[in-house]
Amino acid sequence: MLICEVRQGSRPWRLVRLEDLSPEGFRIAWLPDVQAHVPLRIRIPGLQMLTAEVRWTKGDGVGCAFTAPLHVAVFEHLVRQRSD
Repeated sequence: MLICEVRQGSRPWRLVRLEDLSPEGFRIAWLPDVQAHVPLRIRIPGLQMLTAEVRWTKGDGVGCAFTAPLHVAVFEHLVRQRSD
């Protein structure tokens, strides 16, 4: 689990809990009024801003896919940070 910031379009940045991270995507525990057709911008601490697409919503969960998968080294770095 990581705390990061996300936004859609010109909406304000929101702090969210990022879960189930993989090189291809992630799940957000909560994001009100998410729009499936609007790209999601995400700022993970220590990384450049990334873009993702909303793939599904279920209850408060939102599943997203990165538009470009994370490089293996970047993913491994994030996993090491989470376990520290």
